[in-house]
Amino acid sequence: MSSINLDSTTILDYITKWYISIPILFIIYKIFDSIYERYLINKLGAKPELNAETDGYYGFRLPFTMIQKKKDGLLTDFASERYPNLKHPEAPTFSFKIFSTKLFATKDPENIKAILATQFNDFSLGLRHPQFLPLLGNGIFTLDKEGWKDSRQMLRPQFAREQISHVKMLEPHMQVLFKHVRKNEGKYFELQELFFRLTVDSATEFLFGESVESLRDESIGMQINDFAGKKEFANSFNVAQDYLASRAVLQKFYWLLNPKKFQNCVKVVHTFAQHYVKKALSLSPEELDQQEGYTFLYELAKQTRDPKVLQDQLLNILVAGRDTTAGLLSFVFFELSRNPKVLSKLKEEIYTRFGSGKDALIEEITFESLKNCEYLKAVLNECLRLYPSVPQNFRLAIRDTTLPRGGGPDGLSPVLIRKNTTVTYSVYATHRSEEYYGKDANEFRPERWFEPETRKLGWAFVPFNGGPRICLGQQFALTEASYVTTRLIQEFPNLSLEPNTEYPPKKLSHLTMSLYDGLHVQMS
Repeated sequence: MSSINLDSTTILDYITKWYISIPILFIIYKIFDSIYERYLINKLGAKPELNAETDGYYGFRLPFTMIQKKKDGLLTDFASERYPNLKHPEAPTFSFKIFSTKLFATKDPENIKAILATQFNDFSLGLRHPQFLPLLGNGIFTLDKEGWKDSRQMLRPQFAREQISHVKMLEPHMQVLFKHVRKNEGKYFELQELFFRLTVDSATEFLFGESVESLRDESIGMQINDFAGKKEFANSFNVAQDYLASRAVLQKFYWLLNPKKFQNCVKVVHTFAQHYVKKALSLSPEELDQQEGYTFLYELAKQTRDPKVLQDQLLNILVAGRDTTAGLLSFVFFELSRNPKVLSKLKEEIYTRFGSGKDALIEEITFESLKNCEYLKAVLNECLRLYPSVPQNFRLAIRDTTLPRGGGPDGLSPVLIRKNTTVTYSVYATHRSEEYYGKDANEFRPERWFEPETRKLGWAFVPFNGGPRICLGQQFALTEASYVTTRLIQEFPNLSLEPNTEYPPKKLSHLTMSLYDGLHVQMS
């Protein structure tokens, strides 16, 4: 018995020593880490950050707050509202913690410029690849370094000017959209949902060579030819993206969010894409060359016969292009319906150039002529300013580095960003800064784009990002949004928003931004 008691005592002493040692080791680690950070600050010519935000729970409350804000349609504004509440709001860069891990947030244009351009090689997409891998695989939207360079080199020719000028492919889809508007006979209806169906129809035609035809349904007396996954595709695509956005919020704990519903939606989306990929790969190189018109997939199939590469790149472009345009259109018509003077001025420009109603000069609406519609461009720019398609983004430091501003007693000195630290940047908050847009920064006023000050904005206006990763489809999206806006205003001159619509609107934050409660309007 004595030996047993002795063993038990020995074990108890051993455990007790570890309980004492672990906190001591942690304290020693923190001391040495603090010393090393001071060394890095001196070595890189930086200063400690001026602003450090805390949730009072060492970062264990904030992610759940953010997920709830996302569910309530308030995440985008929550991210922006954190800046005025800083101890020193004049220096719009701060550190914060998520699950005890330190991150930085900024809306400073100089810092955004550094992240996206001048210090591009100091940062990567971080965890985006594993977070988005189940749906998007290895594509331009998820890859870094050589993988990204190869993807960009493969995709860049597909967005050449002669391809984006083909606006005529949109007209058949517009005619179907018109049927949905007319069936409401002047009553209020949900337009945003139609925009998402329109853009997925046009995007799938451009990318896959055949539209998913989601706008064609029984409500307007139209039928579509179906195959596995086609009917469920649009909804599954939306749900899967919603999960990706939540996985991104969870940072390195993204793997906790992988429910059966998410997996099923991914399977539907992949089944849809694989149908078209198999169709393209069934054609010989000679047959691909003989295809009429332009199809993104067929052009890619001339460069690679790998079905996984084709699937991943197509879905990456679909995510980047379809939702951004639909969201932009929704905000355009939301603001036009609230601002009759702006709508009247825009109608005057469109009708003068392209006619209206039965007298619409559809053949005159081209890539070049749309570019010359200055007020239309101002309306789109103002909507992209107030409602950027990707309101907040992030990068991960791949080496010890600095950002130009955020350190020191005035926040104007470089601030240390240690290796493996995530930096989020809020384009949404930048675009609403009074410093760059004046006291009316939160107001919808397209006229500001004719003022000299707006020509000097630089990195204070980055709706399509900037630097080497600037959006390849920027002009494609603007051309499509311009065409759709023009044709709808030609066909339906009267536009009004449903009474008692909330303003400012709640925003739905998936990978891109749209109206949380939809867009309920009357058009005739």
